[in-house]
Amino acid sequence: MPESILTYQFLFVILSSILLIAVAPKAKTLNDFFKGSRKDQSPNFLWLTSSLVISWLFAKSITNAANLGLAFGIVGGIAYGVYYLSFLVAGIIIYQLRTKGKFLSIHHFLEYKYGKGAIAIFSILIAFRLFNEVWSNTMVIGSYFGDVGSTYYYVSILLFTFLTLLYSLKGGMSSSILTDVIQMIFFGIILVSLLSIITPKTEGGITTFLSTGTWSWSMGLNLMIVAFLQCLSYPFHDPVMTDRGFIADPKLTLKSFSIAALVGFVCIVLFSFVGIFAQLNGLEGQATVGVAKMLGVPVMLLANFIMVTSAASTLDSTFSSFSKLVHLDLKIAKPHTISKGRISMIIITILGTLPVFMNPEILSATTISGTMVIGLAPIFIFWNWNPPKISFYFSVGIGLVFGFILALGYYPKAWHFTSGKYADLLSANIIGTILCFLFFIIPCLMIKPKTSIE
Repeated sequence: MPESILTYQFLFVILSSILLIAVAPKAKTLNDFFKGSRKDQSPNFLWLTSSLVISWLFAKSITNAANLGLAFGIVGGIAYGVYYLSFLVAGIIIYQLRTKGKFLSIHHFLEYKYGKGAIAIFSILIAFRLFNEVWSNTMVIGSYFGDVGSTYYYVSILLFTFLTLLYSLKGGMSSSILTDVIQMIFFGIILVSLLSIITPKTEGGITTFLSTGTWSWSMGLNLMIVAFLQCLSYPFHDPVMTDRGFIADPKLTLKSFSIAALVGFVCIVLFSFVGIFAQLNGLEGQATVGVAKMLGVPVMLLANFIMVTSAASTLDSTFSSFSKLVHLDLKIAKPHTISKGRISMIIITILGTLPVFMNPEILSATTISGTMVIGLAPIFIFWNWNPPKISFYFSVGIGLVFGFILALGYYPKAWHFTSGKYADLLSANIIGTILCFLFFIIPCLMIKPKTSIE
């Protein structure tokens, strides 16, 4: 890569980080640091919605959207966009948890219903997710600065992670939410700029993009159905999303989650146009990288900028959510202080960065995937039931078993319902979800339930 491009890329990382460090508010209270308030005032609709959307438009996510556009056309982009219905599911359930159940957090709900053992298992699941968010997003950033293992690759990752940590330490979740608004604006401008470059270069314009792909099992429909199924469980193991469900007025929160579902879906589908453009031009490999190289320095810089923006928004949210998990949810290291919260951020930064220097393919096999948490669906959908505690362990356990079998490559082909890529993923999610619901409900029928929360 030419030195001039690298210079511009490093300058953007440094200058954008300095801007965010300058504008990030300094937390003065525990609510500021752990719950995203400013002077004990909760986020408004615009801030909360922007934070929700941009924190899920992470670098790995938009890279996947582009690659699915390359592989399956518009069908791939829509299939991946369906995951953003998770906001709607989470918004409705969290609204009910807060207004009818009077619960203060996901952990409060689980401890009340299923006890400390359930809290321990659930916390391990989300801690692994947060751990994986660090290295998986920063590695995407590194790939735009050099080949894996190169000096620039490592330097860019370490610099980017350190600078993001600095402004996160300043204000915790309040820093995360304020900078998310700025990052959302950056993302929107850069996305529009990219589309304004690639659309005129495509005969037929947007119509051509929308007409690509085939609506068949082998061309993306498998993944789309998987996304619909996982929306019932996936959002609840993501503290970056659920933490934001308890920090503002319940009605405002439900409105923000609903709008975030629509905005997130549209952004993902539009970014898949980059992959579709790559497909139309016969490119292979990583869609965004291929298109950037094809169209020259301006597009390469735009692609890099959008990745930095999206990765930073996810990284700062990860730091603040981990700190909240340790201190407020698990109540470790009492009494809680902002200083202790900052130490927790530093710890997850170090632990989450170490995998960058290892073999990412080995680590990716152990990532807590959407399939591994399908057992959370009945637990939250039937939140107002009072099942025996064993229902939790049956449901979560079945999801983990199916997830690990799938991740290790042992899922039987004889159980496939469809053909093509993701056939095993679809089968595992259909069968696994049915079993999770069955083994959640059966103990309820065998053991007399308590009175439901109304």
